[in-house]
Amino acid sequence: MLRNVFVVAKMAAAVSSRPGCFFQRTLSSLGNAPSHSEFTRTCREPLYLISIDRYIKDLTFGIHFPQAVNSSENLYDATVSDGDCKLRVTIHPSLNSLVESNTLRCGCQLRNVTFSVGGERKSQKGGCHTYGVVNLTVDSEAGEDAALDALCGIDIDALPWFGSDGDGPCLLPLRAQRSSYLPLWNNQDYNGEMWRDGPPGSASNTDSDTEEDMEDLHPTVTIQKIRRSFRSRSRVAKGVLLVRILRKSRLVYYGKSERNCECAYKTVLEVADRTGLASVVLWNTLCIEWYRSLHPGQLLRLSQYRVKESYLSRMGESQEADIEISVNSRNPTAHISVIPQTEDFPQLLLPDISYSFYCGIDLLNCSTGATCDVIGLVVFVGRPERIKSKESQGAELWEYRWLQLEDGTTDFPIVIQLFSTSQPEIHCRIHPMSIVVCTNMQLVKTAPDRLSSFQYLTSTTFTQVYCTGSGHHSAMPYRRLRPVRRFIQWAQTVDESRLLGRVVVGGFFTYPPLPVSLEQFLKSKKGEPALVSGAELRREAERLQYREMRRFAVQATITAVSHSGTGGLDHSGAVPDPATQWIPVIPGCSGTYPEPNSPQTSVKLSPRSPRLRARSGSVQNGSAAKTKLFGSMEPPRKRLALPLRPTEESNTEEEADIDYTLWDASMEFLEKEDDEEDEADEEQAGSVGIVHPDPVGLHTSQCPTLGVALAPRETVPRQFHPQRREVQMAAAGLQPGRLQDTLPCGKLDTFAPSAFYSGHYTLALRALTDSVSVNALFLPASPGNLHWCPYPQPHSNSWEDILSHGGFSPSSPPPAPSDLVATATELTSKRLLCVLEVCQLGRARLEVVLTRAFATCGSGR
Repeated sequence: MLRNVFVVAKMAAAVSSRPGCFFQRTLSSLGNAPSHSEFTRTCREPLYLISIDRYIKDLTFGIHFPQAVNSSENLYDATVSDGDCKLRVTIHPSLNSLVESNTLRCGCQLRNVTFSVGGERKSQKGGCHTYGVVNLTVDSEAGEDAALDALCGIDIDALPWFGSDGDGPCLLPLRAQRSSYLPLWNNQDYNGEMWRDGPPGSASNTDSDTEEDMEDLHPTVTIQKIRRSFRSRSRVAKGVLLVRILRKSRLVYYGKSERNCECAYKTVLEVADRTGLASVVLWNTLCIEWYRSLHPGQLLRLSQYRVKESYLSRMGESQEADIEISVNSRNPTAHISVIPQTEDFPQLLLPDISYSFYCGIDLLNCSTGATCDVIGLVVFVGRPERIKSKESQGAELWEYRWLQLEDGTTDFPIVIQLFSTSQPEIHCRIHPMSIVVCTNMQLVKTAPDRLSSFQYLTSTTFTQVYCTGSGHHSAMPYRRLRPVRRFIQWAQTVDESRLLGRVVVGGFFTYPPLPVSLEQFLKSKKGEPALVSGAELRREAERLQYREMRRFAVQATITAVSHSGTGGLDHSGAVPDPATQWIPVIPGCSGTYPEPNSPQTSVKLSPRSPRLRARSGSVQNGSAAKTKLFGSMEPPRKRLALPLRPTEESNTEEEADIDYTLWDASMEFLEKEDDEEDEADEEQAGSVGIVHPDPVGLHTSQCPTLGVALAPRETVPRQFHPQRREVQMAAAGLQPGRLQDTLPCGKLDTFAPSAFYSGHYTLALRALTDSVSVNALFLPASPGNLHWCPYPQPHSNSWEDILSHGGFSPSSPPPAPSDLVATATELTSKRLLCVLEVCQLGRARLEVVLTRAFATCGSGR
């Protein structure tokens, strides 16, 4: 697909003399052109996008982009290369949707880039010319991995910057006064090398500094004294304050387009001394300097702070006035130091952290809203998704994924909706078979009906996550607690080979289950719009950003049904079955749904539905796993390097990770010494390769169909491959912002579908309001499926019951797909309220999954 993009390119005044550089030949004649002139030059050669960064615009936005005042809050800088040199650019905000839909992304090829003069920008290094790119084409015909292929074997970091003889441009936001870039897909994580992982000046500490600190470990003021003086309106008591960190919040970015704050960050620490508790708020640059090195349990020495009324008190959310201790880099400049934790200071009498660990069976007896800490063995890691923030009035999206943990106390996993906790270095290490501790989680319970209830844990502002491999378990005080030690004893008895057969990575997943009756579903909407028309569904779906998930309900009829299994491979980004058949269920529709990969077939159904027969072996166990799960003779991979596009066989060897077992994971709680690497007992088993290019949707003769007819690669849950766990988690993740971290788009297909995935149904829907056509995937839950568990209420396995329950009956074998498709005439003329989960997967691919369909009054019989 060809796209026109306007970008603004920054380069130094000096022009590069490299003869092979496309930028040299294109931009050299623009150096003397007047600012903002209409003189343009077009680069016909291909260019490649090798990085992209995001930040929030500021008050200077209208000066730089007077024609785009009503665009979104975001601005994007990028780096493009011709393979000979590279150039920093700013994407024009009117084209933000290309980035936000992941169409303009790292690895894509650009053509017909037309440059124009943009003016001059002042910086600390002096003035530099800017260039506008008034037109460019995203060349999809070059392939999804065009940049990886073209720049194969090139050291991207070593490429020179165009027009620069020194260190190149300052890699800070080009069109706003911001001190750092934001993560590409959320506002909660930190991003960039300026975020220190140790206290400021920690490398220069000497023994004399430590002795001086020890002599000054005598607080001159307490929290109680500070609070009392603040409430009495007298002169606020200040001095040296010694406290212990009890809880640490995620980062809060408060940058807005109407503000020019360069470093708009804050974080909250809940601290305590022997007299009480209080909140310490770190502001702005102190977050960059200290956030990564501060952890619950540490002792802090604070001075030169300000005391203010707490945020909750100011907002009227607290019954009594309380204080917060404000720590900033100026007015005044706060002094912070971390006190080494030794046994030499018993006189401090600081309280210890209190934990509330609950095992799976204990959670059944907890009330909704309870704050819990949990530890468990990861058996499912979902794909990252994004939803609109309910707390923010803007369009901010929050990143999350689903986890399932086991702790041996119940047959049901602990389900967790884990949002970003400002710990990206730990989140990237969460994979099946790892041990995870989640603190300060909140319990949510739902009761779709009187007979069924479901529960899950969700993140709070103070949630912190610790995972094996990150080095935290051995240093955290919770490792000595009885619930944690009891879990570790259980984890060391787990049969790893049997567990490996049922752990899952990625794929579509939604929780908790929806009600199974129309009345209960409408009641659960709680005032939200219950229905949308087909046109509204299309309009809202087109507005979705990359990996954004939204739920819609639309009235429709089903015009055709098909089933695609896992037996065949194609080049459409899905897992089809060669024998897929489209069965029309509405007269006159037999010729409008062509088979994607085989000659079109239509079957005339008799008025009598054939008898359903049970499908035997619908859920098969995976092949026997090796006793040593993480066996590999390959060295550990430090980070993902730019792929050289070898064959999949050689890729498997290069991507192998170090040896690691559940026993090793549990030992992190017992020892502080580094674990020794074990040698593999057996040769690594070959992985199953599946090739998934882009899916092709079905179209009616009246209008294009919404959604795809075959499951995209991101929809399919995958078997966990422990020897390639880092690559697998990266392949299932979000699009990275650097080409060095980018994997080929088909890398996810080198991991076999989970044993719990036996194919999917595709239902062709037609909206009753305006005949908009939708291809909806249906992934029915079935007995024995531990990933998509059936609703606990038995039913008759008729189409109406299957759709209203989201799957098959838990008390009887499911019907064979061929028999179920053959009985699709049951759906003729039925008016259904269809509940759809819609996710934008990027590159113009829309996943539409049907989770419920309820028959409405007036349906034909």
